[in-house]
Amino acid sequence: MKKRLKEIATWLGIDPASEQDPLVTGVSINTRTIQPGDIFIPFRGENVNGHRFVEDAFKKGAAASLWLKDEPNPPKDVPLLFVESGEKALQQMAEAYRAELNATFIGITGSNGKTSTKDLVAGILSPYFRVKKTEGNFNNELGLPITILSLEEDTEFAVLEMGMSSFGEIEFLSQLAKPMYVVITNIGEAHMQDLGSREGIAKAKFEIIAGLNEHGQLFYDGDEPLLRPFVESNPSLISKSFGVNKDNDLRIGEVTFTEQGSAFRVEGILNKEMAIPILGEHQVKNTLAALLIANEVGLTTEQMKAALKQIVLTDMRMQVIEAKNDAIFINDAYNAAPTSMRAAISFIEKSTIKPNKWLVLGDMLELGENEKQYHENMSEFISSEVFAGVCLFGPRMEWLYKKLLTNFTDEQLIWVESDYKQVISFLDKNINDQSIVLVKGSRGMKLERIIQPFQK
Repeated sequence: MKKRLKEIATWLGIDPASEQDPLVTGVSINTRTIQPGDIFIPFRGENVNGHRFVEDAFKKGAAASLWLKDEPNPPKDVPLLFVESGEKALQQMAEAYRAELNATFIGITGSNGKTSTKDLVAGILSPYFRVKKTEGNFNNELGLPITILSLEEDTEFAVLEMGMSSFGEIEFLSQLAKPMYVVITNIGEAHMQDLGSREGIAKAKFEIIAGLNEHGQLFYDGDEPLLRPFVESNPSLISKSFGVNKDNDLRIGEVTFTEQGSAFRVEGILNKEMAIPILGEHQVKNTLAALLIANEVGLTTEQMKAALKQIVLTDMRMQVIEAKNDAIFINDAYNAAPTSMRAAISFIEKSTIKPNKWLVLGDMLELGENEKQYHENMSEFISSEVFAGVCLFGPRMEWLYKKLLTNFTDEQLIWVESDYKQVISFLDKNINDQSIVLVKGSRGMKLERIIQPFQK
């Protein structure tokens, strides 16, 4: 964004408070990361009032700042725009800037895999187009507008992750972004406590079509039966499914794994051998969404194959980490829900990379009233014949620990409520150069701390 302050005032339907008309080249809500030329947006919360940091923002090079009309003592002699709501103003700015852009917008949501899919879609397009994607967790009603406002005017594709915790949020984000293509990766159990059921989660995710361009398309997980009724109830919707089942428009054939990643065949709309430098059949499935979009925008299969070889995912998504003793850690510790945890465990079970297989599993959060059952049920996927050992971390994992006690010995199984050092010590005594260790848990468990002492 490169706009004069008076242009931004016009977007907001207000009069600028001063004659100063600086060039604004970005937007910031945090003075710790503010860049020269940004317009600063202060928010007023229960514990922190962002107006306290406005003067600091100007010292760090802010071009201008918003200021809430009912906030007293605005600073003098600096360019301010007075608004009723910082959040609404941010969203209005993004809406106005979006209307000026010619970029093709792509929206991605799902219970699991949306960040990886965002990386895969952006990665397959980036060698051939000017592409911008959501950075970090800027995927909500504040983060997505900031992402839109950060787009350069010549951006050709904007790949936007859309997160939510309740009904209406995805609908708002979709209507703001007005995407040409949207992706629903899957329906899991995250946010069950807010949405009540997997059916509720499916309904909330399907809101992503709310702002879809009239010529746009939906790409969705065709293995998920909860999505089919929503697709069928929108007969004018152009859609394509991806997955494992034979009735999908694009499906996975045979998959093989090595330390270098995953090799697989796709069948259906495309019939080709492909490879990604990423482990996990669920990541192969996410790749299908990227292939479908690449096909729609005209890339050849050879262009797709070349781009996929260079893909890099955001850290802590099936990230391969070599240990000092030549063991391999699979860091999938960014988040966890039953669906994604089963997928990661299944990958380790099928893997032939290393024979000595270990699990380090942390609590799955935000699962609502059935969280005990979800943790206990994970025991059905963990066999002592397959896994050499299991380390469980967090208060909720005690439920799974009690279920596994009958099949694992004390030398194979440990549960720790909060002390990372106990898990580290247990692993240090047991893993070797023949070991592969999956580390998986919800973000709040910070299980990457267990890997750090082993890294080269």
